[in-house]
Amino acid sequence: MYNLIGAGLIVIGAGIGLGQIGGKAMEGIARQPEATGKIQTAMIIIAALLEGLAFGALFLGK
Repeated sequence: MYNLIGAGLIVIGAGIGLGQIGGKAMEGIARQPEATGKIQTAMIIIAALLEGLAFGALFLGK
């Protein structure tokens, strides 16, 4: 029972984190358009790691 609650909290946190990553990346691109490639690359890597953590939590929570 508690593992499901923990997995749910991790998934909620991952969703909030992905929103923050996207928002801050867009702010960074708006401030420095010449750094778009570097910002997008870092954003994609971080988002992929965060999604992997969320999927792992879902599988371990079952």
